[in-house]
Amino acid sequence: RLQSLSFSGEKIREWVMESQIRRTKLAVVDERNTLLVYDVVTKELLYQEPKANSVAWNTSCEDMLCYSGEGMLSIKANNFSTHQQRQQGFVVGFTASKIFCLDFFAMTCVDVPQSAPMIQYLERKLYKDAYKIGCLGVTEGDWNTLALEALEGMDFDISKKAFHRLRDLRFLEPIHSIEERKRRGETNNHVFLPDILAYQGKFSEAAKLYKQGGQSEKAMEMYTDLRQFDKAKEFVVTTDKNVKQLVTKQADWFKTTNDPQAACDMYVAAGEYLKAVDIMGENGWVDRIVGLVHDLDKASQSNELLYKCATYLKNLSQYSYAAEVYEKLKDIKSLVSMYISIQQWNEAFSLAMQHPEFKDDVYTPYATWLVENDKFDEAQEALNKAGRQNEAIHLLEQLAENAIKESRFDDAGFYYWMLTKSALESARKEAQGEANQQAIGVHKENFYKFKELSEVYYVYHHIRRYTDQPFTSLLPEALMNMSRFLAHKITAKVPPGVSQVAVYLTLAKQSKTVGAFKLARYAYEKLKTLRTPGHLQEAIDMGCVTVRSKPFMDKEDLLPMCYRCSTTNQLFNTAGSICTNCRQPFVFSFVSFEVLPVVEFFLAEGISDDEAMKLIQMEAPRRSKNQGWKEAEQGNAQVLKLDEADDGRDGDPFTKLLNTLHSTNGEFVPVVVDRETLQAMHRTEVIVKKWGAPIGNQYYQSIIPDIGIAICRNCNQLFHSDDYEMQILAKDSCPFCRRVVDSS
Repeated sequence: RLQSLSFSGEKIREWVMESQIRRTKLAVVDERNTLLVYDVVTKELLYQEPKANSVAWNTSCEDMLCYSGEGMLSIKANNFSTHQQRQQGFVVGFTASKIFCLDFFAMTCVDVPQSAPMIQYLERKLYKDAYKIGCLGVTEGDWNTLALEALEGMDFDISKKAFHRLRDLRFLEPIHSIEERKRRGETNNHVFLPDILAYQGKFSEAAKLYKQGGQSEKAMEMYTDLRQFDKAKEFVVTTDKNVKQLVTKQADWFKTTNDPQAACDMYVAAGEYLKAVDIMGENGWVDRIVGLVHDLDKASQSNELLYKCATYLKNLSQYSYAAEVYEKLKDIKSLVSMYISIQQWNEAFSLAMQHPEFKDDVYTPYATWLVENDKFDEAQEALNKAGRQNEAIHLLEQLAENAIKESRFDDAGFYYWMLTKSALESARKEAQGEANQQAIGVHKENFYKFKELSEVYYVYHHIRRYTDQPFTSLLPEALMNMSRFLAHKITAKVPPGVSQVAVYLTLAKQSKTVGAFKLARYAYEKLKTLRTPGHLQEAIDMGCVTVRSKPFMDKEDLLPMCYRCSTTNQLFNTAGSICTNCRQPFVFSFVSFEVLPVVEFFLAEGISDDEAMKLIQMEAPRRSKNQGWKEAEQGNAQVLKLDEADDGRDGDPFTKLLNTLHSTNGEFVPVVVDRETLQAMHRTEVIVKKWGAPIGNQYYQSIIPDIGIAICRNCNQLFHSDDYEMQILAKDSCPFCRRVVDSS
């Protein structure tokens, strides 16, 4: 406060003075209550305001002051208009947005928003000064106004600062984008402004600026993104590209709004056929897909489009239309693959005949399908046609191994029989070719190995069912014969999955049941040497004790007789299922496993199988059955002689041959017949297992013709006729190889 006094000490004039912090401006309130603001450097009067009694500069903003007078508080920034509000007292201080007033003896602090000064700066596009004012204290709305105004004014630094204060990150992306474009050399601010307006939602202004700047395409893109297609059409530049782009965008919109019909039409109109086909396929519009394929010209029918159409038609089960498309594409491989996937094998075979290069592609999956449907014979044939014998064998071996692991021993036996046939067929092919003796030997070895395994698992299936299930339909004699057959087979080597405990336990129990006590003792003694499950140990121990109370012998009617040398054999022979005297192997019926009254014989050297069959089929000479008086001559007299009855069997050349053969040094002497003996045999008494080359046939002579013997011509197993007929009636197939037989 500055006062002017007279020499007598009286106050003449008084001024209120306030200087800036930097002392570049001076505010003075004179005796007429007029506020005068001077520039200290130039001593120029900047502006003046009436009705002021006190004044204070803002310590945080050098261009802002506040003065009071007549009950009003006035705030002035720079030389802008004054903002007033009611407030009593004298202004004594002004800091940021706080004004300190002295009212008599009371000091009050007033919070004054700086919105009005900031707006004044914004109106003059002084964004930095407006930002300084905003820092003194303004509302969020004021900050938002500052941020947007600065953005439109291209002052990106102030705009970013304002948005950061608001923590509004939405506008930072377009700001960074514009700054990046400016760094790349774009300097025309009129190009950036429409983007900013569009981001603020001022689409009309943005579209006008786009058009003025020659960027109608951007206006079209903006309206298409907004799904305002009618407005977008106003900015379309008449080029095919732009029209297509607009129609495509409109189609996308229809698709997202779940209007597939309209979207599909739009895609077709825009030439976006791939997207149109996707909609047709997803909605199952077969007619539209077919129509599209037929209507389009070759220029529009790209391979990608046709493949997509074919795929959808195939998925919609329209296989004839799909085949038509594949034929148009000349893609035989895809056509074959489709026929295979839908299991239309006849069409696939037809294509394979026309195009031999796809033969393997057809027959290999066909064989797999046949195996899955238990059609193993056809599968073998298919794999052979495909030329994949090794895969066929590997497949069957895997099936057999899986069956053993799953305890499906009947299936395992069947698979090994299929492997037996495969090995036989391979040996035949080798014999018909260059006759590689080493390869033929390998196939023959596999033939005998697989054949034996098939027989073992076929029999073991019944043993396992007896041990695992509470009831069985088999007679004790049959179970004993089966277990005895297996016991002979597994003496040297036990096949995988076969339990010796199950075999010998069955043998012991059933032998004891039918009265073969000696055999039962042997089986129980064998069980003692094996590791048996704990729950069976007590039963085995009890069986061992009780069988000792029985005679140490087997019933005579159970002992097998050799039909070659008429020797009665023991039930178990450690040397195998052969005669202890002549070493002739026993032949079993593959149902009851009783010994069949047949003797195997071999052909003399120089006699082929074809010749042997012709000789056997010839009419054999009748056997004399003379009984009663026989006319004869003795010297010069004629006499009648009474002969004894003769059935002719003793005069049979084969029987005479058997009587002359004897085993020497315990070695087996095979029965070898010549042409005369073959011709003398009755064809009804000769059984031939026809394996063919290079295995050759096996020949058997029935010793007791009255006992009927049947043979399965597929697997060459022998059966009692009654047993075989019962199995055919029950299963309509051979019990061993499962070949279907007409029981009628």
